[in-house]
Amino acid sequence: MSRGDPSELAAALRQWRERVTPGDVGLPAGPRRRTPGLRREEVGQLAGVSVDYVVRLEQGRGPHPSTSVLGALARALRLTTGETRHLFDLAGVEPPGSGQVADIVRPSLLRLLDRMHDLPAMLVDARSTLLAWNPLLEALYGDLSAVPRERRNMLWMRFGPDGREGRALVVDGDGRRDTIDRSAVARARSALARYPGDRYLRALVDELCRTSPVFAELWAQRPVQEGRVDRKTFDVPGVGRLTLDCDSLDVPGDDQHLVVYSAAPGTRDAELLDLLRVVGLQTV
Repeated sequence: MSRGDPSELAAALRQWRERVTPGDVGLPAGPRRRTPGLRREEVGQLAGVSVDYVVRLEQGRGPHPSTSVLGALARALRLTTGETRHLFDLAGVEPPGSGQVADIVRPSLLRLLDRMHDLPAMLVDARSTLLAWNPLLEALYGDLSAVPRERRNMLWMRFGPDGREGRALVVDGDGRRDTIDRSAVARARSALARYPGDRYLRALVDELCRTSPVFAELWAQRPVQEGRVDRKTFDVPGVGRLTLDCDSLDVPGDDQHLVVYSAAPGTRDAELLDLLRVVGLQTV
């Protein structure tokens, strides 16, 4: 595609930012807001880019944004499908199409996450990248905003040198880690078979094969996904160890999954989940 239209991109980004309120994206309004909508630093925080990057884009002098950055901006600004397509056009970037993993989030899914106050939930794409999550999920997994945007991926968080899936301990009924390790690698193999031309997914797999002996060994075994691990255990400071049911709901047409954690009423894990809502959300 062409270079796009930086001046129109700048104007559109400013207009979209000014129409979104802090409450729309789960942020406190705070006192003395002199600008309508979100502040630039809030957009940067939500999209995982620097405030300077946002400023330069809004002044029409920013760098040529990548597909992943545009997707993150679309999510931060709660753009509709049509607006997201227009954003890509203005940036002169080809939107994800056939053969590429879809990482654009439907606004209706973001609204759904906003209203899920009682259960930890997140939206992941076929690459296992975290696209969106609610505050209770962050209370469970730790501070995801501190993780660089390009590393907010369940495979990287599990097998990369920065740590394994936040606070998650693999549980399959016997408390074994290898069950979820194998399941995660099988999902990655399945995704790469569906999207052989997705450069980001290929680069992620290649990097993990180089840096993680566990991932490389499992990848060489070519595991096939036979079902999802439906329970996980977490160690949460101030709460303790809790085991939660893990349900994955498919988003038709987008190859994305809404993952929701819950506990049966009346159980100790349900009590700990209640405690997480108090202790964890205070931390978040």
